[in-house]
Amino acid sequence: MKNSLRLLLLVLLVLAAGCGSIAGSYEETYDDAGNWIVDSTFEAETRLNGGRYEFLVKKDLGIFWSTAGDTRRDGIYSVEATPLEGPLDNGYGMVFRAEDDAQSFYIFEVSADGFVWIGYCLDRCAEQQAIIGDGWFRSEAVRQGLDVTNTLEVRAEAANLIFSVNGQEVGRVTDDTLERGDFGVIVETLGEGGVLVAFDNYRVTPLD
Repeated sequence: MKNSLRLLLLVLLVLAAGCGSIAGSYEETYDDAGNWIVDSTFEAETRLNGGRYEFLVKKDLGIFWSTAGDTRRDGIYSVEATPLEGPLDNGYGMVFRAEDDAQSFYIFEVSADGFVWIGYCLDRCAEQQAIIGDGWFRSEAVRQGLDVTNTLEVRAEAANLIFSVNGQEVGRVTDDTLERGDFGVIVETLGEGGVLVAFDNYRVTPLD
């Protein structure tokens, strides 16, 4: 079982430089890096491989994120995420409405052993708060195992947030902690390093 008290070493790996505001749709297929930074440290690494954005966390206990360098508010955010290596007890997914140079943001994560975590981080995750449930909760919507793709989607309309995994709703909430900001991907280790996740087809679609 996952610990709802997320006692983690929280480290920022990379942030995309610059921030823009685009009214139309956004789509990233990772055929080239674009605004996404490719970098490597002794703790984590991001790279392009075969049209996907691979994110490796080497530390045993840590949470790392990378953002697109764009600013949004309302929309439908979605990304395909595939864990490739490491323990099944992990966390991976998306961040959105990342404010203050991505120091505060909403988090939507799943794990390769079938759990979901939805909440927000403030001040580089010095403060964390689950907004659905008490922390990690099990969901049959999550496809378990390695080399298995999960599609995460958030419909964000003002304070109304609806979260889905593989087309199945896993929670909804009204929360106005964060109003707008950047978006990106996140990978978390929960006691054992070597978690490698591939991301693809990141989309932000304006609401009708």
